[in-house]
Amino acid sequence: MNISEVIYSTLIAGNSWRTLLKGLGVTLYISLLSVILGTLMGMLVTAMRGSRFRPLSRLVALYIAVLRGSPVLLLLMLMYYVVFAGSGVSAESVAVAAFSLHMSAYSAACFHSAIMACDAMQREAARTLGFSRWQAFTLITLPQAAEIAKGTYQSTIVTLVQWTSVVGYVTITDLTRVINNIGSRTMQPLFMIIVGLILYLGMAYACYGGFALADRLNALRRDRRMKA
Repeated sequence: MNISEVIYSTLIAGNSWRTLLKGLGVTLYISLLSVILGTLMGMLVTAMRGSRFRPLSRLVALYIAVLRGSPVLLLLMLMYYVVFAGSGVSAESVAVAAFSLHMSAYSAACFHSAIMACDAMQREAARTLGFSRWQAFTLITLPQAAEIAKGTYQSTIVTLVQWTSVVGYVTITDLTRVINNIGSRTMQPLFMIIVGLILYLGMAYACYGGFALADRLNALRRDRRMKA
């Protein structure tokens, strides 16, 4: 069987490509919502981590440590089979909740480390010049922290997308489960695994490309301001 026949039998016959697209859509849905919610939660956790109220700061540090040290699959199964068992909440929503918690811990650790890496003397200098604490943070610390955190944050997003491949354990028909089903039905598991790898690589490099495009647009804006 040549490659064209393999492609036809696995992706075209029986409209398997539509099933593949539905699985891809589920993966993108869970990934995007988890990244957005997890990032927002991570910002909140970062703010609490930097609180001067020592008990709150320590509690948040424990939250980060526990979630970062917990396997995502076990967290997902705990949420689905224990926390939300019998609640009527959809499996996709449970997955989003679990991955959002996972994302919040990793992004909070990333943001906190980036803020700590910034020069505190610059903040103090801004305060002596009359800046408020909020102004010193948003105008001095935040831009530097964002640049420092960017690489780690990108990797965190890509890792989360990869980890969504385990949602089949809680009855969700995502991209990985569709690939496995089609491969088993057509007796072409190797070909479908390669297709899956290509799609996951595409999502990963779409993420990197999005950040690269944002950097390019920011550079163009800075050039225009300097010329103006």
